[in-house]
Amino acid sequence: MSVSDQVSLLRNMFDAAVSRAQPDRCIAQFLPTPPMGRTIVVGAGKASAAMAQALEKHWSAPVKGLVITRYGYAVPCERIEIVEAAHPVPDEAGLKATERLRKMVSGLSEADLVIALISGGGSSLLVAPGEGITLQDKQAVNAALLQSGATISEMNCVRRHLSSIKGGRLAAACYPARVITLLISDVPGDKPVDIASGPTVADESTSADALAILERYRIAVPENLLNYLHQPHSESLKADDVRLRRTEARLITTPQVALEAAAEVARQAGYAPYILGDSIEGEARDLGLTMAGIAKQAALRGQPFKAPCALLSGGEATVTIKGNGRGGRNVEFLLSLAVALNKLPGVHAIAGDTDGVDGAEEIAGACITPSTLDRAWALGINPRKSLDNNDGHGFFQAIGDSVVTGPTLTNVNDFRAILIDKR
Repeated sequence: MSVSDQVSLLRNMFDAAVSRAQPDRCIAQFLPTPPMGRTIVVGAGKASAAMAQALEKHWSAPVKGLVITRYGYAVPCERIEIVEAAHPVPDEAGLKATERLRKMVSGLSEADLVIALISGGGSSLLVAPGEGITLQDKQAVNAALLQSGATISEMNCVRRHLSSIKGGRLAAACYPARVITLLISDVPGDKPVDIASGPTVADESTSADALAILERYRIAVPENLLNYLHQPHSESLKADDVRLRRTEARLITTPQVALEAAAEVARQAGYAPYILGDSIEGEARDLGLTMAGIAKQAALRGQPFKAPCALLSGGEATVTIKGNGRGGRNVEFLLSLAVALNKLPGVHAIAGDTDGVDGAEEIAGACITPSTLDRAWALGINPRKSLDNNDGHGFFQAIGDSVVTGPTLTNVNDFRAILIDKR
């Protein structure tokens, strides 16, 4: 295969993963039976608008509601209102929409049903700061967390305990109505409490845990936030809370399902697919070094994977911003991988966020080939310096290897694939 063929195959695998995670392909089988009373739909996340559209298509009973999605991710709905707001740092639009959403579920009865459509990105879109906390406070903490190197689970723990709607509190607002949460997972391990910070599910973590995370990553926060986290009302809802007795969470699609779709594309192209894991975490550049070592062993030794093969993985890496580049965990992983492979023949790779946004950029990710480093040097770009500056996006845009999808309307976390050909 030529380099263009390899890159096309990688892109086809990525597209297959994204396609398999589209809400319309998976939502129908998870819908509950219509209730005797009203059906209210609420939701938040990058996939929430597409989920609402799919629900309307398959729901014959009366329904109304409101979901909040990222700017540019809205789709037409007839009965459910779609509101756009900011991600990954919340804004005033998200704050106002969240207040409207919460009012919509107040005063419900046991005969009513709330369907919550929750996907990745909901943490910043569903905005309701705790008492005495301002939107500006939340924005500052969110921005600091995103640059700290904290895992998604750690970030969401802090977000839950500074919120009046996350950590089961949205379900509490719906009580005594029945609450069915439909989830598209974008988190390692598919834990419902970590998807959009778990607005409708119980949470085992505590405010003390949130304080420890802030201290661990040396994140300075205003005194009023520290005081809030020491108060009992900062605690999220626990499993024995009566207001959670009529709640149920259903995962409708996951990163593993998306990886399996990509694996089938690789198999049909003559590559033996190996899914190394759907919940791999850690620093993106460290992950690049590790995957480079595995790829070298397969390419040069035929162990433990015999070429031609495709090494697939998912999860959510992190980037600790130390330079003044544009960040992006997928492009940082790829740049680290390319430097470590050092032009090894027969190895090509892609990495991208399945929501179409890597970091804060409207770019999903990028591809690398054995010629990546040479093409960068020809433009006067030092790959190692770009990596040290956390400027993967600048690097790949300059050599023309960025992957731009636009809004994908779903989100099942990062997708990584390495193709290894016979030598």
